[in-house]
Amino acid sequence: MTALDSVAPVVGALRPIGLDELVDRAELLTRLDRKYMLPLTDLPLVLGGLDGGGPSRSSEVETGGVQVLEVDGERQFAYRSVYFDTPDMDGYRGAAHRRRRRFKLRIRTYLASGQHFLEVKTRGPRGTTVKQRVPYDGELGRLGPEARAYVDDVLRAAGIDSRGFRLVPALTTRYLRTTLFLPGSGSRVTVDTDLTWALPDGAELRTPERTIVETKAGRAGSGADRLLWSLRHRPCPVSKYGTGLAALRPDLPANRWLPVLRRHFPTAPALNGSPA
Repeated sequence: MTALDSVAPVVGALRPIGLDELVDRAELLTRLDRKYMLPLTDLPLVLGGLDGGGPSRSSEVETGGVQVLEVDGERQFAYRSVYFDTPDMDGYRGAAHRRRRRFKLRIRTYLASGQHFLEVKTRGPRGTTVKQRVPYDGELGRLGPEARAYVDDVLRAAGIDSRGFRLVPALTTRYLRTTLFLPGSGSRVTVDTDLTWALPDGAELRTPERTIVETKAGRAGSGADRLLWSLRHRPCPVSKYGTGLAALRPDLPANRWLPVLRRHFPTAPALNGSPA
């Protein structure tokens, strides 16, 4: 039995929450994200702890129980994100050098429904992440005039002058996501598995033995964070966009992500000197 097989009974036993209710109770477009990359074999212990069935018990169990997003009877959803950046990789370099004014831009597709959203992430006060998004019905490989105007408006409001930016596809990610709601703190946890990264030239990297767990809560954290800390997992600077590009492109500055690359991406071109 695989680690994912052992996770299924835990997720299947959780009470469901619908998408509208989840958005209403925990939209959290302004939040502090904490990301953890763990071996897939550790995931059953984490989910069991959140649900009160493991040796480490989450406080969420005391305050209404953990719920799982369910849509049309499904609890795991396939995502694809096409990230855009300038040819000089201004968005990537802003994250790599931890610049105060930085951005991340993507078209996210929910593969089951075929819905697309144009999403822009910027930095808010005290390290929070601010995500703004609108439905998108244009080409996935380019930004039309209306989409580009939206991006420019969002970036301008965040203090980023994007005039002169030429935005082109830089990376595509694919993964499966399970979303949990923690009523006690009104926060969310996402669990991403079957992670794949691909460059426009077709170079690809997969990490089937790893999962990314992300908590989306206020500054004080949530029961999920405290559970992960008790299991000796600490937040790490893993970014699907930043870390994926650092892993696939040895020509880019990767110092910020080197510890994550060495621990979780041992076959990455950036660590082995092979061109992407």
